[in-house]
Amino acid sequence: MSSSNTSADLSASVNNVSNIILRYIPIFIYGFGLAGNCLNVLVLGQRNLRSTPSAIFFIFSSIAGCIVIVSGLTSRMMSGYSVDLTLTVGWICKIRNVILYSARTLVLLMIVLATIDRWLLSSVNVHFRHMSNMKNVQRSIFIAFIYTCVINAPIIFCYQANLTDTIRGCYGSTYSCRLTTDLIYAFGSTLLPLFLMIVFGLLTVKNVRQIRRRVQVMDGTTTSQDNRNASPNITEQQRLRKRDRSLLRMLFVQVSFLILLTCPHAIQKVYSSFAASPPPQSLEYAIQTLIFNFFTLFTFTASGMPFYIYTLTGGIIFRDALFDLIKPGILKRFCH
Repeated sequence: MSSSNTSADLSASVNNVSNIILRYIPIFIYGFGLAGNCLNVLVLGQRNLRSTPSAIFFIFSSIAGCIVIVSGLTSRMMSGYSVDLTLTVGWICKIRNVILYSARTLVLLMIVLATIDRWLLSSVNVHFRHMSNMKNVQRSIFIAFIYTCVINAPIIFCYQANLTDTIRGCYGSTYSCRLTTDLIYAFGSTLLPLFLMIVFGLLTVKNVRQIRRRVQVMDGTTTSQDNRNASPNITEQQRLRKRDRSLLRMLFVQVSFLILLTCPHAIQKVYSSFAASPPPQSLEYAIQTLIFNFFTLFTFTASGMPFYIYTLTGGIIFRDALFDLIKPGILKRFCH
């Protein structure tokens, strides 16, 4: 009897920790995530950056990140106070999850497209470099939207509210539904995009090394007269290369954080699909819920941190663009 009481007390304590986490941590993610993504859109939308295809993908990724935070974190915070309507109202449950998972998919797909664009631009093949243009940007974004709608469509039919035997009250109504939607999210929305990021990131590194070797060979055979004749274009070429290196560095750091922060949630979703669900009042159920909440908040953190990654790793190009954005406000404040 005492063992049962101890287990019940531990379960209550773990559930209390989960509620505290859901009440307070999302507030900070909400604040810095929305602010950062909005600043990203404003900074990257400036004329000197938005002409770059990668910047367009970053902008769409930031917009999708805002949607992830608003659609997902709002209900997560409300669940900490036991007033989450997505758990009890069927149509809210469906709409919230369709929007949330579609936006999450788009966040990663836009980074995939930015990685592919960096690979194209770093290629020694002129035809590949010419494929990095605004027309292909529009086509690839359209394809990404179609892919997102298709793989997240089962949520509309599968998700229901008021469930009692699952880790969430708003979840797949049957075992086959839960298995289908969780595997789609894990592999189609998370692991596949992350795999493509890694592949094209490595191919980009390979291209950069090839270009570096070719430049070294050309530098060894270039005469000083050739350098003088090319001097009018050197400054512009150096500026463009510097901008591309900054965008490439931003991309690699963001991909690394996305892998660290989104993989655990995807793996946990797959595990929960195959593992037997423990009784709702058990300690094991409380621990699973706590882990689920932690990993879910990791994914929201991943959607809210790009601006801070770009500021720290984007070099002087991104920071100058940020300063150009806020400079009018600073001058107005101190000059009046």
